[in-house]
Amino acid sequence: MTATAPVTAERERPTPERPGRRRGAGRSSDGRLALRYLAPGMTGFLLFIVLPLAASLTISLFDWPLFGAAEFLGLENYREMLTSDPMFWRVLGNTALFTVTFTALNLVLATALAVWLQRLGSWAPFFRVLFFIPVVVPMVANALVWRLMLDDTGVLNSALSVVGIDGPSWLGQPRLAMVSLVAMSIWQGIGYNIVVLSAGLANISPLVLEAATVDGATGWKRFSRVVFPLLSPSIFFCTIMTVIGAFKVFTQPYMLTNGGPGEATSTLVLYLYRQGFSYHDLGYASALAWVLFVFVMLVTALQFAGQKRWVNYES
Repeated sequence: MTATAPVTAERERPTPERPGRRRGAGRSSDGRLALRYLAPGMTGFLLFIVLPLAASLTISLFDWPLFGAAEFLGLENYREMLTSDPMFWRVLGNTALFTVTFTALNLVLATALAVWLQRLGSWAPFFRVLFFIPVVVPMVANALVWRLMLDDTGVLNSALSVVGIDGPSWLGQPRLAMVSLVAMSIWQGIGYNIVVLSAGLANISPLVLEAATVDGATGWKRFSRVVFPLLSPSIFFCTIMTVIGAFKVFTQPYMLTNGGPGEATSTLVLYLYRQGFSYHDLGYASALAWVLFVFVMLVTALQFAGQKRWVNYES
């Protein structure tokens, strides 16, 4: 009998590592790849956001004319603005008045129209587009149309004269000028909030509304107890965006009234523009810009702090 030699299984040898392939090399390569993708966006952010902000903050510490040498002043621009410039407080008051009035009317009307559009059925998309058209039309074009319409001999006063009414000077009287400014701004921007709030209403389950109706909640009670709490995140978002946009209002007063009559419709951004490009005081204009930034940040922070009392994020 021939003896058969036992077959010994070869031990598995570990696969040799590839040259240059070490533990952690994958992470570093992924990091380099991520940086490669992020580089264009980060470069633009640094060049067009961070550096201009740093330059603006630096300029605000100088007496920096548009032409000529700059002189370091430290915080003198801010001290002058807050203590010895009555025009600053005037335009700040105008801006606050415009912001409160415009935001309140915009949100109330946008909410009412969004609820109304929800009941129109197949006609709703048509009217949403109709309300949104002014948002995408250039602000300058809209302002020019409204200026022609509100002129003393414009379309509105001509229509009133047909029925025997002597129309007022819409842009020549301080109170009516601010009213006209708010009206034009609402017409321009309400479409954006209507679209956002319509999307929020579409996310409310019809079963919830049916249950509320079965429980006897109809009309205002159903809106205040059911619809508004579920819509509050969308309303909060619209409030934040509307307030920020209202603080930055510039084109409307510049094109409609040029800040007049007197300074009744002069806003903080319009005053900033005049300081920088009419009076060539870039240092003071930059200080105004930073004060505006601080005001907007404070108001936004207060809104976020107060949202816990009325915004409901539970579905």
